[in-house]
This record gives sequence, structure tokens and C-alpha cells, in this order.
Amino acid sequence: MTKIAAVWVWVKKVFSLTLILNALITLIAIAGILYGFYHAWPWWKPYSPYLISGQLYLVAAAAAVINIFPSASIGRALHTGRLWFHHYAYGFFVLVISSFYMIAFVSVSLVTLVFISTSSVAINTGRLFGLIGVTLVLDDLPDVSTRIESGLNKLKRQVYRARKGVYIAQLATGIVTFYICAAMGMWGIVHSNVNVALVLTMGTFLITSLTSFACVKRKDWLRITPPPTD
Repeated sequence: MTKIAAVWVWVKKVFSLTLILNALITLIAIAGILYGFYHAWPWWKPYSPYLISGQLYLVAAAAAVINIFPSASIGRALHTGRLWFHHYAYGFFVLVISSFYMIAFVSVSLVTLVFISTSSVAINTGRLFGLIGVTLVLDDLPDVSTRIESGLNKLKRQVYRARKGVYIAQLATGIVTFYICAAMGMWGIVHSNVNVALVLTMGTFLITSLTSFACVKRKDWLRITPPPTD
């Protein structure tokens, strides 16, 4: 393999990991919004009147989840080798380090860590590194144990039978996610409140929607093959 080819392989691998990480960040952002929508401020209508219902964030969450498998498939199809350990080992290491960081410098509950929208640099730094660890684990999840691999294969066989439905769902959820992104942008412009947090949140939703459209165009879910039976 030439140096240019090797670099290109790693670029695609990083791209694959970035898509997975973006899906996870989207889920965390949605968790914070829905926590406010359902619990903290039950009277709140997020980004009204441009967003017709806050419950549409559940559809965006589905888009992020559906995107994880094809995003991971991009990286798993590449032969990058491994440096000493599997990728999941590094993922668990990053998770442990981020946990110690949160305990030492923030000491927040799991509910706060997952569901609360905050501008705290310390909390968001801990969350980011935690999500990076989860990303590395998800990317290499079948190699964690044979039991997990067997369970994932069973799930993949079930998804294979419903692949056309998943394909349609990815398109539909991608459209809704793009609409949510646009609604948030319109609200920010009208209310003169286009801040860094809003732009970053919109960016994750935009990437999630574009990932959905790209996967639909590539027909990733229609091209999956059932794994061999155990």
C-alpha cells in the first residue's frame, strides 16, 4: 500500500468515526431538548412557531440511530490494522479517563450529564470525551466479545428482513431532521439569538440529515447482506 493510499484509508476511517460521533452528539442534544420539553419546562414550545411540535425531535433521534450502522460500516470495511490493541480498548480507556475527569472536576449526576443542556465548559468537555470513547467502542463493538457479535448478527438478520422499511425510514427521518434544523435557524434569525450553542446544535442536525440523504442515495440499507448463522 502506498503512503497516499494509506493516508486516504485513515482519512476515511476518521470520517467514519466523525459521523458516528456526530450521531451521538445529536442524541445528547435531543436528550437535553426533550428533557426540557417533557420535564423541566412542560409549557415550553421549542422554536415555535417554526417548529410545529417538539415531539419531532424523537424522529431526529431515530435518524441519528439509523445512521450509526452505515457510518460504522464505512470504517469497518477498511483495513487499518491496530496499534497494540483493538479500537474498543482505547474507547474504554477514554471512557475511564473522562469518568475520572467528571468526578474530579465536575461531580455531576448521570441525569445532569446526559439530559441537561448547559454551557459549562467542564461538563461539555467531559461529555465530549465520553462520547469519543463510546464512538470507539461502537466502531469495534463486534470484536468486544463473541456473545456481543452473535447478538449483533441476530439483530442484523432481523433488520435485513425489514431493510426496505429502514431505507424508507432513513429518508423520512432525514427530511424531518433537516426541517428541524431549518426551523431552529429561522427562530434564531427572527429572535436575533443566533449564538454559538444554537449554531453547533444546528450543525449536528444538518450533518445528521445530510448523512441520512447520502446513505439513502448510496442505498446502504438495501445493500446489506445477512450474516452467516451461528
